[in-house]
Amino acid sequence: MSELATDRAQRSDPTPPPAPPTPGPRAVGPWLVAGAVSVTLLVLAGRYGYHRDELYFLLCGRHLDWGYVDQGPLVPALARLLDTIAPGNLVVLRTPSALLAGGAVLLVAAIAREFGAGRGGQSFAAVLAALSGIVLAGGHLLSTTTVDLLVWLVAALCAVRLLRTGDSRWALGIGLALGVGMLNKLLPALLAVGLIAGLSIAGPRRLLRDRWVLAAVGIVAVLAAPTLIWQATHGFPQLSVAGSIADGDSSYAGRLDALTLQFLIISPYAVPIWLAGLVALLRRPAWRAYRAVGVAWLVAIGIVLIAGGKGYYDAPLLLVLTAAGAVVTAGWASRGAIRARRGLLALGAVPFLLPTVVLLLPVLPAERLPGFVVDVNYDAGETIGWPAFADSVATVHRALPPAQRARAVILTGNYGEAGALARYGPARGLPRAYSGHNSMVDFGRPPADADVVIVVGWQRAEPLASWFDGCTMAGLVDQRVEVANDENGGPIFVCQGLRRPWAQIWDTEVRHAG
Repeated sequence: MSELATDRAQRSDPTPPPAPPTPGPRAVGPWLVAGAVSVTLLVLAGRYGYHRDELYFLLCGRHLDWGYVDQGPLVPALARLLDTIAPGNLVVLRTPSALLAGGAVLLVAAIAREFGAGRGGQSFAAVLAALSGIVLAGGHLLSTTTVDLLVWLVAALCAVRLLRTGDSRWALGIGLALGVGMLNKLLPALLAVGLIAGLSIAGPRRLLRDRWVLAAVGIVAVLAAPTLIWQATHGFPQLSVAGSIADGDSSYAGRLDALTLQFLIISPYAVPIWLAGLVALLRRPAWRAYRAVGVAWLVAIGIVLIAGGKGYYDAPLLLVLTAAGAVVTAGWASRGAIRARRGLLALGAVPFLLPTVVLLLPVLPAERLPGFVVDVNYDAGETIGWPAFADSVATVHRALPPAQRARAVILTGNYGEAGALARYGPARGLPRAYSGHNSMVDFGRPPADADVVIVVGWQRAEPLASWFDGCTMAGLVDQRVEVANDENGGPIFVCQGLRRPWAQIWDTEVRHAG
């Protein structure tokens, strides 16, 4: 037993707990599963079109900085690099996410191995991860979520190894992962809080003052400093975004939705498996060293629900629970009526395979995408129809009298619309699009003399009445497909006569977060 484990046992229980199981043998199966996931995602990467967030990342990449209202600099910088290498190429833009998704599958299998999984258990954990919503949906798009997933899983693997071996130098790996992750989003702080709470509640508390753990804290502070300084000097705008999310003004937001998503985001099939993993982490004597990991998820989901965060914020830790549950399930399937139990596991997975693929991946024709797909997977609808959206705005622009057309600008309701017009507008002769949404507000406001404005993304003209003398509906967005997203069928207004200067209303009224 390690010195750390012995110290913990002597101070908390006169009877030393059993040593954690030794890691299982290395397996080839997870590599095959991970490869299949990455290849599948690459094959489908060019389907449909840009997601609204990807269009926003590309715009942010044109205005590189150490931080943004709703994210760090990592993904915008990556988007700029990829679009410079292959302009307009969706497959290239999404290749990192496809590879990161495969990496996430390998990490889940590696965590299961740390818990003692054999080759079969590791492969089972890999399959569960490969078919999870957070891996497939996140791996299809260039997304901060995919980077966040890998960051949490790397940190979790290092944490599990630290707890198993008692070698606190693994804390440096946790610190490095969390520090890099903070350049993507501030969400790794949630994992850090969960792990610290886990150690405080379940032990070993000695780690909280260990020199290597303290060094890891220093690594996080150094790596995160640029984006934290940016946030501080800009008044921590991510708090405004968090407040908007808590109010339900965003996709996947709301406490009830967050709670429901816990039972969907991995897979309904995996729910009893990750629940078994949670119970084992908290109750199994041989896994006493890992109790802090189980407590970490309880703390993280508690914070998400209390703060009103999005239900996928804690999803990487659900995959850690799934890895633990895969060990428990594989053990159950190797006892008693082995064939019957394994057959039951295989049979139980069958009803979820086709729905998982249809709902999470772009395998159906965009022009015949059923409404239930968008109802379940909001992001699918936000990858369809952006060129047609730009066509709709261009139709309104062309109908303006020449004198108005020459001085017209476009104001959009959200960053995705602005990003789409930045991508497709120049080829259609459209003027620059502006928006007050998140970091778009910092990328510039309309010229002072811009008093003819095409407004898209507002469902009603009433909020515009305080800005303009008058607004008339000049058209509707027609994306030429029957898809229920935030843009299709929305009104396009032409507004004239600016009541107050842009400089007066831009930061105080046009600015909005969400």
